[in-house]
Amino acid sequence: METTEMVATTEPLATDVAEEVASTAVTQPLAADGSAAADGAAVADGDGLMSVAQAGAALEQVLFEMRRVIVGQDRVLERVLVALLANGHCLLEGVPGLGKTLTVSTLAKTLSGSFTRIQFTPDLIPSDLVGTRIYRPSTERFDVELGPVFANFVLADEINRAPAKVQSALLEVMAERQVSLGGRTYKVPSPFLVLATQNPIESEGVYPLPEAQRDRFLMRIPVDYPTPSEEHEIVERSSRPVAEPARLLSPTDVARLQRSAAAVSVDPAVGDYAVRIVLATRRPTEHGLASIDGLLAYGASPRASIGLVQASRALALIRGRGHVVPQDIYDVAFDVLNHRLVPSFDAVADGVTVDDIVVELLTTVKAPRRLTSGVAGARS
Repeated sequence: METTEMVATTEPLATDVAEEVASTAVTQPLAADGSAAADGAAVADGDGLMSVAQAGAALEQVLFEMRRVIVGQDRVLERVLVALLANGHCLLEGVPGLGKTLTVSTLAKTLSGSFTRIQFTPDLIPSDLVGTRIYRPSTERFDVELGPVFANFVLADEINRAPAKVQSALLEVMAERQVSLGGRTYKVPSPFLVLATQNPIESEGVYPLPEAQRDRFLMRIPVDYPTPSEEHEIVERSSRPVAEPARLLSPTDVARLQRSAAAVSVDPAVGDYAVRIVLATRRPTEHGLASIDGLLAYGASPRASIGLVQASRALALIRGRGHVVPQDIYDVAFDVLNHRLVPSFDAVADGVTVDDIVVELLTTVKAPRRLTSGVAGARS
């Protein structure tokens, strides 16, 4: 496998390769959506769901408002919104100073949600996150003090700076949306989104996230440097008052959008495409990927298959469609898979990265050329 021809460095170039492949490997299947429902049709029957047109317009406004504050990073903004609509969490990875914290705080303001930022450090303890019981001598009883995770948007800044005990404190709240304290269960507010950041260039004094923790994140989103023109714009804006994002939606509106995203239809052939991508990480040779056989210590879990479909539904809604097409699966696959795959010793020794393997997966596993149901809007 000649990885140097596919990707020279890391995430951004892998994305460029994926866009180039999209024009050949996935263009044909997209022609199959000619029988799709009209964009203005309702996503699904039932109360509390927005039409595709309403949802698309609302989400476009949110993205426009965030771009008023954040220069560039369009892909990052879209993927963070995808994670929110899919009711998942995301891991932002990039060097300091690229606007990761600003992205999360701006999203919280635009959606009128509460926001907390937790700086992870080696001396942090679990109760600093989820809360603790405090004895009150005046009442001779224990009271529960809830921690900062009880917010709509929680930024876990530099999550790999804290030890494993603190990282594991997030497992229950990320998976179950609740915290158990003193024999009682406390629900976190809805919507609830954990966005964790990692600095990929420092390795001293960090505690790498275990595989079980990484698997809880729907997506790992690489944050790259801005382009020269974007950096000029950033410098120019720094001398002006900071733009204050408008509050466009309420938490109730976000919940409606999440339900609408969950109602986006997935054709069985498109769902099979997502499953085949994940299965190829476990048994590469059975899916025509002998070139990566032995390069993965183990493949992606069923959470990856679920995540691919959920994220593609959200992306389809953002793009103004009430049905998923293969291109949606293809576009989110890199972000959903890149943190779930563990390279083998042979891959590390040969200099093969996870990005190389994901690119090989997406260029080899064929997308469906014809939808099986005959109607793109049919439910899976």
